[in-house]
Amino acid sequence: MTAEVPTHASDDERWMRHALALAERAEREHDEIPVGAVLVSAQGEVIGEGWNLNISRRDPTAHAEIVALREGGRRLDNHRLLGCTLYVTLEPCAMCAMAMVHARVARVVYAATDPKTGAAGSVFDLLADPRHNHRIEVTGGVLAGEAGTRLTNYFRRKRGKPPL
Repeated sequence: MTAEVPTHASDDERWMRHALALAERAEREHDEIPVGAVLVSAQGEVIGEGWNLNISRRDPTAHAEIVALREGGRRLDNHRLLGCTLYVTLEPCAMCAMAMVHARVARVVYAATDPKTGAAGSVFDLLADPRHNHRIEVTGGVLAGEAGTRLTNYFRRKRGKPPL
């Protein structure tokens, strides 16, 4: 018996690589926590992207997901991001998860699980909560090793430890 490969699999890896490149840029150019996000329309076009800017902007809401969602809203001239998929290198926190619910994002794909504040199924499961009027399809673990290693090494460097 052959296992079926989801139709999203190749697109998921492609767009996650794009998000990983944004995360790398965040760290290299801005010394920000290396989290990147890319918002893709149902037609396969990038409509928003970004990386964590909360340190440089001194803004606790400037997570990569929020930056990408804001750009997408401006580009579409709409607060609803219907049919869009958000690719992000770290499982969304509660703030970002609820922003996606309010924007009516169709799907989120994340790389590394966040065992402290993850809100897409690890610590909390806000995206599938039946009390909301919108639920988001979730795919986790896409290129998780690469994203997790980058995050771990960023924090190790900040603490004066060698990379793994």
